Amino acid sequence: MGGRNFTIVVVLLGFIVLALNSLYIVRETERGVLLKFGEVVDPDISVGLHIKTPFVHMVRKFERRILTLDAPTQRFLTIEKKPLDVDFYAKWKVIDTQKYYTATNGEEGRAEGLLAQRINTGLRNKFGERTFHEVVSGERDLLMTDLTRDLNQITTSEFGIQLVDVRVKRIDLPSQVSQSVFDRMKSEREREAREHRSTGRELAEKIRATADRQRTVIGANAYRDSEILRGEGDAEAARTYAAAYNRDPEFYAFLRSLSAYQSSFSNKGDLLVVDSKSEFFRYLKQGGSKQ
Repeated sequence: MGGRNFTIVVVLLGFIVLALNSLYIVRETERGVLLKFGEVVDPDISVGLHIKTPFVHMVRKFERRILTLDAPTQRFLTIEKKPLDVDFYAKWKVIDTQKYYTATNGEEGRAEGLLAQRINTGLRNKFGERTFHEVVSGERDLLMTDLTRDLNQITTSEFGIQLVDVRVKRIDLPSQVSQSVFDRMKSEREREAREHRSTGRELAEKIRATADRQRTVIGANAYRDSEILRGEGDAEAARTYAAAYNRDPEFYAFLRSLSAYQSSFSNKGDLLVVDSKSEFFRYLKQGGSKQ
């Protein structure tokens, strides 16, 4: 009994091992290729549970979803021979498992290395045909679109990989060039600032001169108007005095004499030398004779 039980256990274990090596699952997020002694016999295994011959067939599985290649920073030259440090990434996925396995042996790292080489060459050619301004801002999106379209034909035919998109994350000048560019930009900004200041001073002088001229004109006009009004007032006063004088000249002469007396004798220290027979004392004499 002991020997029979042991045999049964061994057979069961062998059956389990055989079943485990015969059954395999391809998930929705995977692509699979079936190999027979290293040769591809089924380049695109469907999703689900499958059976294979143990030790004869081998299954290699690859990612079906879109993958990201984040490449290290590379240095490229523009058409003006200006160096630029470019940081980029690419989106890719496997669409032909047989070509992908043949070209890369199914190794994702090797596939990314081949993609990085092709993208570096494409970027170097595209940057070498454009100026610094076009690369940085003017034609950057168009450059990436053209590069993705051109490289996609190569990667599909050679590696079985669809290049979904290539994008530049960052473009920098090398550190040894950045300082000179910064100094040149600084000098240009300082020159523009000096031009703006000189233009501002010129405009300020023009505004100040215009204001001074307007002030002079306004003052002259005001003085003219005041003199006209003063003249008109003096004329009106003279007419009023003349009308009053003509109504009673004697009384008007008397009031003028009183005003003259008041002004002449307002201060006790004043000294007035006048002939006693002068017309100035006419009303004083008349008043004394009446008393």
